[in-house]
Amino acid sequence: MAVIVLASQASAQENPDPARGKRVYRGTCIACHGPTGKGGIPGTPDFTKSKGVLSQGDSILTDHIKSGFRSKGSAMPMPAKGGNPRLTDQDIQNVLAYLHEEFGDGN
Repeated sequence: MAVIVLASQASAQENPDPARGKRVYRGTCIACHGPTGKGGIPGTPDFTKSKGVLSQGDSILTDHIKSGFRSKGSAMPMPAKGGNPRLTDQDIQNVLAYLHEEFGDGN
């Protein structure tokens, strides 16, 4: 029975927390994406743009964050986990919650 309890605890993930996501954004993402979400360097996507990058599904966005991604027209790809190998899956979900809350969903 203890194995079942441990397995369920290990697989449990917190609900996304935009406040924690904001802290991760400020510590990892802001250098390229900027404080306004409009992109701090050429080719960085504008999170505030109607029908922009945030209009994609979270599974796609999660994959781009985890694996890295090169936006069309960007001279420099985003490194995996924004260059922060310590980012957890929970951190990524928190960042996505923050992006949607702060910049909208691109619609």
